[in-house]
Amino acid sequence: NGSEERPSFMLAAIPGLEAAQSWLAVLLCCAYLLALTGNCAVLLVVRLEPSLHAPMYFFLCMLAAIDLALSTSTVPRVLSFYWFGTREISFGACLVQMFLIHTLSAIESTVLLAMAVDRYVAICHPLRHAAILTNAATAKIGLAAMARGVLFFLPLPLLLLPLPFCGSRALSHSFCLHQDVMNLACANTTPSVVYGLTAILLVMGLDAVLICLSYILILKAVLRLGAWKERLKVFSTCIAHICVVLAFYVPLIGLSVVHRFGRDLAPLVHITMGNIYILVPAVLNPIIYGVRTKQIQRRIL
Repeated sequence: NGSEERPSFMLAAIPGLEAAQSWLAVLLCCAYLLALTGNCAVLLVVRLEPSLHAPMYFFLCMLAAIDLALSTSTVPRVLSFYWFGTREISFGACLVQMFLIHTLSAIESTVLLAMAVDRYVAICHPLRHAAILTNAATAKIGLAAMARGVLFFLPLPLLLLPLPFCGSRALSHSFCLHQDVMNLACANTTPSVVYGLTAILLVMGLDAVLICLSYILILKAVLRLGAWKERLKVFSTCIAHICVVLAFYVPLIGLSVVHRFGRDLAPLVHITMGNIYILVPAVLNPIIYGVRTKQIQRRIL
């Protein structure tokens, strides 16, 4: 019947720590507030500081906006569960949250690739950098990143929409992810499995390969420079971006590995990896660029 096809799902509690969830939620809330403060500060500083009106910092603003949206689409709901016990999430709300998480992650991946290309052009073709990466081109890249994320990941909830859910309704995370919800369906999920894996490989997988290729070309250009001091000075302009890429891809890969091969792992591992994936990039990105960019430091102070 309709209630079987459109069930509510049960968000995962922290196993063995249910009594301490309200205190753990305080830590989660502090991390969320830090992410909000840091990313809002980046947006404000770039807006107020004319010297930061350049493609690299416009991409940083895009990252900040994505991190704000991604953390806000999940953390308040998790806090509501941890503090007030509202464990149940409706089918529709779950699909919307799932779509937002995967789409925003895809957009962030595309923006990180664009930032890698920006570093490549700035180091390997410095005289053409201003002509290639204009403000208009940067805006078009941002719009293309949004369109790419939506087009690739909108089918995920649509493929789950007709499936019946007649068994367990317990998720393995405190929010909704595609594979987690798909595993609860009591029907053939092969189309969802194939499409989900294809979308991940064609977006995040391809972006990761192209980012690595960009840095191979950057390293080749840097090693052609004369003195080691000059090489380090040029390559140091990439350090912040490399750290941000690692902060995004390491939790993403970790969560994917846990989903694919970690069904026998303790539930705490799933929940911890999920929370790291949602919050670590949002917390670290503004700190990394704040530490590495003197103009941002000065403006914040």
